Amino acid sequence: MGWNKILVTTLILFFFDIFSNAVEVSYDGRALKIDGERKLIISGAIHYPRSTPEMWPSLMKKAKEGGLNAIETYVFWNAHEPLYRQYDFEGNLDLVKYLKTIQDAGLYAILRIGPYVCAEWNYGGLPVWLKSIPNMVFRTKNDAYMNEMKIFTTMIVDKVKGENLFANQGGPIIIAQIENEYGNVIGKYGGDGKSYINWCANFAESLNIGVPWIMCQEDDAPSPMINTCNGYYCDQFTPNNNNVPKIWTENWTGWYKGWGDKNPHRTAEDVAFAVGRFYQYGGTVQNYYMYHGGTNFGRVSGGPYIATTYDYDAPLNEYGEPNQPKYGHLKELHSHLMSKEKILTYGNVTNKDYGNMMSHTIYNYNGTRVCFFGNANQNDAITINFEGTNYTVPAWSVSILPDCKTEVYNTARVSTQTSVMVKKLPDEAKEKSHYNLEWSWRVEKFEHLKSHHLKGVTYANQLLDQKLVTNDTSDYLWYMTSFEIDEDDPVCCEDINLQVQNSGHILHAFVNGKHIGTKYAQGGSYSFWFERAAKIKKGINQISLLSVTVGLQNYGDHYDNTQNGILGPVKIIAPNSREKDLTNNKWVYKVGLNGFEQELFSENGKKRKWHPNIPLNRRFVWFQTTFRTPRGEEPVVLDLWGLGKGTAWVNGHNIGRYWPSIIADNNGCSTSCDYRGSYYSSKCTTGCGQPTQRWYHVPRSFLREEENDLVLFEEFGGDPRNVSVHTVTVGQAIAHAYEGNSLNLSCNGGRVISDIKFASFGDPRKVYGTLRKGSCHSPKSLSMVKKACVGKESCSIDVSEQTFGPSGCRSSVKRKRLAVEAVC
Repeated sequence: MGWNKILVTTLILFFFDIFSNAVEVSYDGRALKIDGERKLIISGAIHYPRSTPEMWPSLMKKAKEGGLNAIETYVFWNAHEPLYRQYDFEGNLDLVKYLKTIQDAGLYAILRIGPYVCAEWNYGGLPVWLKSIPNMVFRTKNDAYMNEMKIFTTMIVDKVKGENLFANQGGPIIIAQIENEYGNVIGKYGGDGKSYINWCANFAESLNIGVPWIMCQEDDAPSPMINTCNGYYCDQFTPNNNNVPKIWTENWTGWYKGWGDKNPHRTAEDVAFAVGRFYQYGGTVQNYYMYHGGTNFGRVSGGPYIATTYDYDAPLNEYGEPNQPKYGHLKELHSHLMSKEKILTYGNVTNKDYGNMMSHTIYNYNGTRVCFFGNANQNDAITINFEGTNYTVPAWSVSILPDCKTEVYNTARVSTQTSVMVKKLPDEAKEKSHYNLEWSWRVEKFEHLKSHHLKGVTYANQLLDQKLVTNDTSDYLWYMTSFEIDEDDPVCCEDINLQVQNSGHILHAFVNGKHIGTKYAQGGSYSFWFERAAKIKKGINQISLLSVTVGLQNYGDHYDNTQNGILGPVKIIAPNSREKDLTNNKWVYKVGLNGFEQELFSENGKKRKWHPNIPLNRRFVWFQTTFRTPRGEEPVVLDLWGLGKGTAWVNGHNIGRYWPSIIADNNGCSTSCDYRGSYYSSKCTTGCGQPTQRWYHVPRSFLREEENDLVLFEEFGGDPRNVSVHTVTVGQAIAHAYEGNSLNLSCNGGRVISDIKFASFGDPRKVYGTLRKGSCHSPKSLSMVKKACVGKESCSIDVSEQTFGPSGCRSSVKRKRLAVEAVC
């Protein structure tokens, strides 16, 4: 009996320990409630597969320091189940480890299971093998799809439950999501769409996870699903149920980039304005999409044509470093909001509209007040008289007054430094022996029907959808056929045109072993006609067509029905306009390329024969070299300038597709950006006439202590002699602060401020991106800032005439400020 008592006591203590941190998550019409207390949630999206496990703790730390209290992520079905019933939860796909990292950082988690995710992810996160199941129709009332969705979603929930990761088990997950943005397409599915979304709700509830379920962009989400908003602005969003909180699942902090695109930017002022308006008008749960975008390693980018970088102009850049001033400006906003959490979630609310897009909102709780002054006029600053005092609110901004008397924050007034990031050669690489990489090469053999090594092929008397043949295991698929010509044939002989209708998105064509041309999709149209001259002969002629995809469609109604590859017709056209249609010939299909099969990018590749004296601008070539690991902890990038298109590996890790030869057009860029007015993805762009992506992230966890292997597959032809390894750091810091505040400067990675190029206290201006003295200026500005900052990693300066002396500013200068440009 004694041992039984000990066993029972032990079990009780064990379960008490597991659930000692368990909380009840509920909600009312105002806010999410945790253990009965209303909460403000400020969350940020950080997708675990777009970073590495070694980066996760640092990302969580910076997110928390940036004022977040939650992290959101999708779950990526095709990453976890790339082949039917073959699962992968290792490395950067270790979802459980990721959620525990969030918990270890003291943050909540929002788990968006989907399992359709969009996310500019390949095929929207759904595995291509689903299309091979009979009678399959995606995302509608379809038994085949709903059965597979149920199996995967249940597995994810069971896996998470098994590790006690839902909040009611003591874990971090406070919200879960089923489906994704279905309201954007539901109308295209008719009644079956409505039946499907009801099924999703019932299925989600049956999983008994103990936390609320949400459906984003789903206006008619069935109860108890909470419908939520996605977009650049959600302050005017109203849930379809008065008893649920106002939730913003995706505040787009910037935008993604496609091959051929310029660099999109969304200003810190505009993001902060959107957040300020949301919380002014009763929002209580907000999630940045993205907070850290990261990198599309391997083949995960969707689109088509989504680039390898997924930086998104997020508060943390692709490498996980603060994107200033956005990170710091939002951090300050979060601090002010969270300091008044109780009042914002429990206070009585009164609003006043002044007209001309100007309003104020007062939150009053037990005699304590918080005021928001919101000016949505994009042209004019507006002065209001509030309780006997005049307040001027800049255009397109929100002011926060924590006591309804003193403004402590305005979304249009940025005091955080702007960090200009630079790529630099490591100091040790400046020695010539470390700078010039020594390259060797191998050719990628072309496939044709006479190839003695032709193995693993399939046959069909028709042209097939590429993704169904490859099962999404490769970007590359060979379409091969032959035809016989005699002298009586209408298309005989020699000079003909090969005509192909392609939805590839790239086509390389070979006739009788000779490359006759390459073409790729441009201008947002991913289907094109290819026509090139070729020579044929009497007898048997061989045609080999290499079709290449660059990410599968990830969005839209019935997007899964978008076919890829060579869909036909394929014709031989003679000068006399006679033609031979090969569309229904016997076609031979081979997935992938030989170098991939031989794993030339791995340790096995070293055992193969590589040649010196590399060829330049030759298609279908493998290159390899080695490079030293840069010292320090700064992020590492490859400069692939001079290459065409292909894939890069570092120590066997696929760092993604590269395509520096695709250039953004010369129109639409600006050296400045007006934050005022509604944002759209092409509003503030840079990089005109430049490669869409020149720099490629190599996480330090991919690197060895000393020497690293770099392997490239070059598809278009390029010159690897220009390839180099760089680190990313703050090159200069530009900061502004108004009188009565402090100006803070810092350099990353332990580096010091080496010089102050400009400093002016008074009325400094920015002219074509360069700081200039304004109408008034304190002569001691530069010397005082140099004294306070040079030689230090960071410094803080009180912005006042007490520090800098008289500025000579007239009364027309309402608020004096300090502007500084520092060199790191």
